[in-house]
Amino acid sequence: MSNVIAFRDAALIQLRDQVAALGEANADLLAYARGHSGAVAQIHAAALAAMDADSLEHLIHVVCEVWADMLGLDAVTLALVAGDMAVTAQAAGIQTVDVEVLAPVFAEPRLVLRGVPQGNIVFGPASGLIRSEALVRLSLPEPLPQGVLALGSRVPHAFETAHGGELLIFLGAVVSRMIARWLTA
Repeated sequence: MSNVIAFRDAALIQLRDQVAALGEANADLLAYARGHSGAVAQIHAAALAAMDADSLEHLIHVVCEVWADMLGLDAVTLALVAGDMAVTAQAAGIQTVDVEVLAPVFAEPRLVLRGVPQGNIVFGPASGLIRSEALVRLSLPEPLPQGVLALGSRVPHAFETAHGGELLIFLGAVVSRMIARWLTA
């Protein structure tokens, strides 16, 4: 009879451990879902703000300044390259830059999420603050320029997981459509 009791006690301990592990996994899943839901709401609000822009200049202001506050970022930059001309737009203003400076950015895949010791040069004066960056290639129709939306955070590892990548691609698509709207109007 003592063997039966020992087996029951061991099984009960094992079941309690499994229930505790499932409870922790459930709490983690709920926390992720709540965080993801909040991120979706922020991205949707940012997209709506961009769609409300009434000019290309207003769109640049919304993307580079308003989005930084809305999304809790330290820097947002738009980079456009057409032939041998390149410009960056950021909170500090619009600047022409050497096309070769931006070439590495345009050599990246469609979406890059990474931690960095220093932000990409595309962030201009803010690059020294940036420890995480998301680079989203814009899909602008021909003959419009090539473009990149660069999002930067001083928080290390802020963009290192693929979670939310589809939301950033969505933001890039919104910016692409809005730029195309204003450049072809």
